[in-house]
Amino acid sequence: MLEAEFVARVEAAGGHAFAVGGWVRDFLRGEQPEDKDYVVTGMDAVSFEAAFPEGKLIGRAFPVFLLPIEADGGRGDRQCEVAMARRERKEGSGYRGFVAEADSSITIEDDLYRRDLTINSMALDLHEGRLVDPYGGQADIADRVLRPVSEHFGEDPVRALRAARFAARLGYAPAPELLAAMGQCRSELCQEPGERILGELKKALAADRPSQFFRLLHSAGLLQDIFPEIHALIGKTQPEVYHPEGDAFEHVMLIVDEVAGRTENITARFASLCHDLGKGVTPEEMLPHHYGHEVKGLEVLAGWNRRVTLPSAWLKAARFIISQHMRAPRLSKPPKICELLLMMKAVAAELSISDIKIIIGADNKGLPPYLEHAEEIISAMSEVSGSDAPRGLTGRKIGDWVKGQQLEICKRMLAQCRA
Repeated sequence: MLEAEFVARVEAAGGHAFAVGGWVRDFLRGEQPEDKDYVVTGMDAVSFEAAFPEGKLIGRAFPVFLLPIEADGGRGDRQCEVAMARRERKEGSGYRGFVAEADSSITIEDDLYRRDLTINSMALDLHEGRLVDPYGGQADIADRVLRPVSEHFGEDPVRALRAARFAARLGYAPAPELLAAMGQCRSELCQEPGERILGELKKALAADRPSQFFRLLHSAGLLQDIFPEIHALIGKTQPEVYHPEGDAFEHVMLIVDEVAGRTENITARFASLCHDLGKGVTPEEMLPHHYGHEVKGLEVLAGWNRRVTLPSAWLKAARFIISQHMRAPRLSKPPKICELLLMMKAVAAELSISDIKIIIGADNKGLPPYLEHAEEIISAMSEVSGSDAPRGLTGRKIGDWVKGQQLEICKRMLAQCRA
């Protein structure tokens, strides 16, 4: 049904319909909003079901319905979430510790008050076309500021990660009260399920500037507890001639943003975040050098995975980048180059050749000629098949023949690259 029909049916049933949250925020920012969520006041679950029998109840703790609604002039019916306005109170710990109240007496202002940031606590009255902005969200968008709606911000500790993620996505600065509110989330945030933290990390890595996620967590005093592997890089000095940007943390933040600017693959972005993890455990007496950090980095990554189970694709990609990011630019002998190129092919399902080049190029400020032409060389080597082996070869001899042919192709193409 058209949105106009939805609004009219709500009104006929004695209710009032609003678009809320992220859709309103992005609309006011001049972006094309994506999913549109609705809140209805003046109705409860029973009266809503009577007015919209086609709706599907999906909320457990509070009434939320899925309903096919097409925004006027939109892209066809989509399953939209329609929630009854609600209040929340905290009675337990973590995000499961809320008790929700949803009835026809609750106002849109009540509903918006329970939300996290002012920029997410606005509604569009779909009957009158007016903005409902009781907590100053529009002004904070204009000022590019992230501010908590109320003292209830910390009741869901993952809101601290969500705020940091918005900093990475929008580039907004935190208000002083946000830093204080985030800091108050510390004890409960450390007890949250790893899946929730990982979910926010995924969204942060998808942002335009992932570094801002980690920087804001550090400013709020949370980075050491939530991402200790990244926090450990702070203060780990590096040779200034190679790294004028500063310590290992500054270097990693620079690289993850540069990689994010060139690929949307969050697996690649995670791998770039991890490339220098080993520097976080470099002994103070060794600084500013980090001998063997590519080996130590694999151990740190393994510890991170024991603490919070990481996606297998992230692990495979990060292991490759950690172990090879120093070696790859220095290779000069064809057998070693051939070996690395075939390793690149082996991880291509998780990390494309293009993404590998982006990460190594960002870290080393350029690529050696063989990596510039990696796709062509790998493609040519891949054409060699065991079925092409001379008659009489069996078992391992076929594999050795294939490797020999691939090396010859690699040598020939390397010579062409250097010519």
